[in-house]
Amino acid sequence: MQFARINDVTIHYQLISAPADRPVIVFANSLGTDFRIWRDVIVRLAGDFGIILYDMRGHGLSDVGQVPYAMEDHATDLAGLLDLLSVKDAVICGLSVGGLIAQSLYQRRPDLVKALILCDTAHKIGTADSWNSRIAAVEANGIASIVDMVMERWFTPAFRRPENIAYAGYCNMLIRQPVEGYNATCAAIRDADFTEAAARIKVPTICIVGDQDGSTPPDLVLSTAKMIPHARYEVIKDCAHIPPVEQPEALTAIIRAFLSSIGDKSP
Repeated sequence: MQFARINDVTIHYQLISAPADRPVIVFANSLGTDFRIWRDVIVRLAGDFGIILYDMRGHGLSDVGQVPYAMEDHATDLAGLLDLLSVKDAVICGLSVGGLIAQSLYQRRPDLVKALILCDTAHKIGTADSWNSRIAAVEANGIASIVDMVMERWFTPAFRRPENIAYAGYCNMLIRQPVEGYNATCAAIRDADFTEAAARIKVPTICIVGDQDGSTPPDLVLSTAKMIPHARYEVIKDCAHIPPVEQPEALTAIIRAFLSSIGDKSP
């Protein structure tokens, strides 16, 4: 395991090297998860691309740090990690809140960003009322009280079958996140709005969404793609909010095709 001290927060990360002439892809995970959600994508990309995974503050093995958070705190953590690793011109692949972090990073440090893969995310996610209600529910009764609601958005009914052992594992992943970090990140999402900033994105961008996503539905992701100059848009069939878990092969194929189209061809 690899750890770094960034902005007075211990960040858990993993660096998988590739030949020096290969691009680096940074994977930023979603709310209530850690970087293990990317495993089935990473095993299909390792060796062809440099890869950086990390647990955002308040998630996984990273510190919670000082709460509350703003989205800029998450972006500054990622910028600090990339500076520490001497990485510039990275492809940032962000899922859900990870996509908001990617957009915030581009605003603050465009020198670090070569391209954006915005996966099941948007320029703005949810309403203040919806996030305040979720924060209140977790404060009152813990993360376990919202598991069923969240899982209906994360995964399709086919994945949520009782006999699917992996489904139980992802429920455990959500429940075991630190409550302080979870709620602080909910508040950061609530307050984040990149509606105006989207039009200023000048790097190659693709917006990807599962056709059954209950958190950032296809229409919302499409509206975000239309705001970003020349952005591409892809829908993954039979998938909800977490494509790297439900449809890793399809997501990997889209990532490879996108990178190939912008000049980063795999061996």
